[in-house]
Amino acid sequence: MKLMISRFIAIIMLVVPGIIACFGFLKMKDAVFIYFSDFGNDAVTPDFQWLRFLLGLVMFAAGAGFIGGWIFFRDRKRNYVAPRFKEKRPRPPKPQA
Repeated sequence: MKLMISRFIAIIMLVVPGIIACFGFLKMKDAVFIYFSDFGNDAVTPDFQWLRFLLGLVMFAAGAGFIGGWIFFRDRKRNYVAPRFKEKRPRPPKPQA
């Protein structure tokens, strides 16, 4: 039962940043879409919604970065990464002559 609860918590920890990343992507998409759709309307002057776009960018980067970091450190622990990403082992000290 304890293993099942810990796996459920791990899945929730991946789903929440995934939802945040999706919501951020939608905010960015909406800002761009509204900007381009206003060009067809002569009644308004098109202006870009920078705050909405930047908020979406931050949310997307945070969610995708969390999931990417989770996968990277899991793969590093299981030794699946390239040699340049493996943890460096300290060199033994050189003997003094």
